[in-house]
Amino acid sequence: MTETHVNTVANSSASAPASLASDRPLGTPLGEHPTRVLFLGSGELGKEVTIELMRLGAWVCAADSYAGAPAQQVAHEYRVLDMANADALQSLFDEVKPDIIVPEVEAIATDVLAGAAAAGAQVVPSAEIAAICMDRERLRVLAHEELGLPTTPYRFAGSLEELRAGAAEVGYPCVVKPVMSSSGHGQSVVRSAEAIDAAWVEAQEGRRAADEGDVSRVIVEALAPLERELTVLTVSSSAGIVTCAPIGQRQESGDYRESWQPATEPAGEAERAQEIARAAVEGLVARARKAGETGWGVFGVELFVLTDGSILFNEVSPRPHDTGMVTMASQRLSEFALHARAILGLPITAEHVALSLPNGAVAASHAIVVAGDGEAEFTNVAEALAEPSTDLRIFAKPEVHGHRRMAVALAIGADEADARAKAGRVAEALEIDVR
Repeated sequence: MTETHVNTVANSSASAPASLASDRPLGTPLGEHPTRVLFLGSGELGKEVTIELMRLGAWVCAADSYAGAPAQQVAHEYRVLDMANADALQSLFDEVKPDIIVPEVEAIATDVLAGAAAAGAQVVPSAEIAAICMDRERLRVLAHEELGLPTTPYRFAGSLEELRAGAAEVGYPCVVKPVMSSSGHGQSVVRSAEAIDAAWVEAQEGRRAADEGDVSRVIVEALAPLERELTVLTVSSSAGIVTCAPIGQRQESGDYRESWQPATEPAGEAERAQEIARAAVEGLVARARKAGETGWGVFGVELFVLTDGSILFNEVSPRPHDTGMVTMASQRLSEFALHARAILGLPITAEHVALSLPNGAVAASHAIVVAGDGEAEFTNVAEALAEPSTDLRIFAKPEVHGHRRMAVALAIGADEADARAKAGRVAEALEIDVR
């Protein structure tokens, strides 16, 4: 059963065909014929895109598995449902009648999503791209075996026996991940054959949707001599494909903690990273176009930079990326504004993705992860933001249980070290009570 919250009533009765996606009516979200956008997942990234869409005059409904999610707090309407439940998701589509559907999470009934696209809704970036990027196996086969992008050696396994054999082939140390999960859930670094059985168990029990009871296939890949990781935000729009300046990042347990833009890199590295990102997105968008879909939106392309300077493709997020929150300080148009414009059919060119920083300056973001059980209250905000060229976004998630990312600090500095230090000081100065 779904929970419904309605701030306003809109009466559009049919979704626009994909052929009209580049000329959608805007400016009458409460009128008779608004452009209706439905978010499947309503976290902090979806909240920022929702705000940008509303600034452009679209009507937005935000759906999630719980009430009070960040995007639900600012959208015209919200719904609460299990989006992996095919019947519940179809009922949502039948009720809302969205022109544009924006998947923001992985746990979605992809068959229903494909059906909505076939019926004329614009799925962002496309129903097939969403399905491919949720499945590490399909994505890796496309990237490496079809597009020829450089990756780490890998094998796939559907059983413990196949995993043991695959790990022996790629060698130790290696990394084991469920083919359908995210944010480090179910992932293990395995340094010897004795630990491979435990990695299989972690992949099955630690992944997202582990309670569904099925056996997850896994990918096992060589642990590359990693120097650092990059994200290249790549935008597909009615004007073609463009890339943003690479973003550097620091992770803990597979989850982002800091990011900075532009990333410090040797001469030529940014261009090589952008070439790989563009090739990956071009391949995905070609799939979308072949199916009659637009393929428009922001893609977060994740890359590995090895100690020898080579760059490898890792994964693609077919939506704004958490490391891209830094663009709220570094670019005139953040990744969220770019996403909103692109999915509405507006052109995105190199000028739109340019940095807006002083010469030589760097912007940084610092994720604020809160531990506890209850509501998180932020105080001492004035002191935290007293330093010039700093900012803060509090996500307003209703509760934290265990550990949860609840805010992000932003800063602009003279260089990478200065920007990261400034953002860190904002985070450290905040007083956060959980009760």
